[in-house]
Amino acid sequence: MRGPHNIWRLIRTGATLERTGAMDVVLEAFRAPPRLRILAHVVGWPFKWLGLKGDPDLPPATRALTALGPAYIKFGQILSTRPDVVGEELAQQLKYLQDRLPPFSTDVAKAMIAAELELPVDQIFSEFSEPVAAASIAQVHRARIAETGEEVAVKVLRPNIERAFRKDIDAFYLIARTIEIVAPASRRLRPMEVIAHFEGVVMGELDLRLESSAAAEFAANTEKDEGFRVPKPIWFLSGKTVMTLGWAEGFGMNDNAAIDAAGLDRKVLAARVLSLFLNHALRDGYFHADMHQGNLKVGADGAIIAYDFGIMGRIDEYTRRVYAEILMGFIRKDYRRVAEVHFEAGYVPADRDIDEFARALRAVGEPIFGMDASRISMARLLAYLFDVTERFGMETRTDLILLQRTMVVVEGVARSLDPHMNIWQVARPVVESYVAKNIGPAALLRDLAQTARILSRFGPKLPRLVEAALIAQADRPKVLVKVRRSRWYLIPAAFVIFAAGIGLGTFL
Repeated sequence: MRGPHNIWRLIRTGATLERTGAMDVVLEAFRAPPRLRILAHVVGWPFKWLGLKGDPDLPPATRALTALGPAYIKFGQILSTRPDVVGEELAQQLKYLQDRLPPFSTDVAKAMIAAELELPVDQIFSEFSEPVAAASIAQVHRARIAETGEEVAVKVLRPNIERAFRKDIDAFYLIARTIEIVAPASRRLRPMEVIAHFEGVVMGELDLRLESSAAAEFAANTEKDEGFRVPKPIWFLSGKTVMTLGWAEGFGMNDNAAIDAAGLDRKVLAARVLSLFLNHALRDGYFHADMHQGNLKVGADGAIIAYDFGIMGRIDEYTRRVYAEILMGFIRKDYRRVAEVHFEAGYVPADRDIDEFARALRAVGEPIFGMDASRISMARLLAYLFDVTERFGMETRTDLILLQRTMVVVEGVARSLDPHMNIWQVARPVVESYVAKNIGPAALLRDLAQTARILSRFGPKLPRLVEAALIAQADRPKVLVKVRRSRWYLIPAAFVIFAAGIGLGTFL
């Protein structure tokens, strides 16, 4: 339940950070100013004894987050992909959270599988391993189907995971509400809506039937993508708490040593990760929204293998075009056009100065072009972007949170493979291809055809609808003649639209 009782949860969070030694690590990683560091210690130190002890064998930050629970682990996974934001030391600590968390008992996992599939595990699988990977929400076992001999990965939710997540999310709601009250200026960031969005995403991740559906759709969309594979779900061995996929053999994307030993080119892999994400987002409007290294493998042939489809993102055609135009504007250094697109889409209030906004965007884009990525401070860049959004009154777009977050994560993954990669050079061919196909005369004709087809479905009803409108107007005799004169064209116009829809739809 949400409410003041969550204050205890927040106190314990600070106390745990203090007790495990993670407080200094986190404050240093985010370059917190001296006053904030002093305040954090003053607030956290008196309650240090209330903090969770965690696993003393783990580094401080990892120790604290694993002790605090799954929602905190999720945030840690995201930060683990951004050493340029949180520092190399903290990022290395947090990589542990991607797939090496403490597993739960195999006997418990077997009992959950038997209850979900209503058959004993030994009858379903001829082989069933100990956990091969364990993350915040579930763990994975390697198995072999008794009937077919096919090797598979069996994903099982952690026991009582939904209750644990709800406790964490309730505390986050309190944090968000407190921030809105204490700092009214933060309301443009919509902290409550952001947490609500996070809650919806996570709750969906706790139903593996939805993840199986996502895996099937994603596999179908990307079937022809060269150098990319998605294991397909095995539906009759999947349910709410259990999901079975084809086994995917490969190196962890976070194991650069293994990738190098296999003779694979990390620069090629880095470019492929970013290009694939952009293709999925722009071409399909459906993308993997949790693409940290723990959810990616590299096959012996260099193909990227994705798994864990609990968090997927979807964006509509209009938003894709806006996103592509913004990227294309940056690539062409046309900052005026980038600014115009922001205003046209309503991302920036109309009363702001478009030229000033374009100048601010130039300060974002110019330092990146032609510069070695290893010399770019993403932390400073993100800080400046935050200043820009505040200055121009830009509100958080909850429909774009997954897209924006995943872009940051994917770029972090790519840069971990190739620290010198320039994202604009890699993005250019993908964005240009999308723009050529979806923004211009051909796209306009397709849009008109689609509109006409939709209208044509109502063709048989249009005369009746027009007649009903005229009869309704007849109840107002003073304007009846005017209405009849002004709307006589509706009936022939309806049939023109109907015919145009059929003709244009057939032609295209």
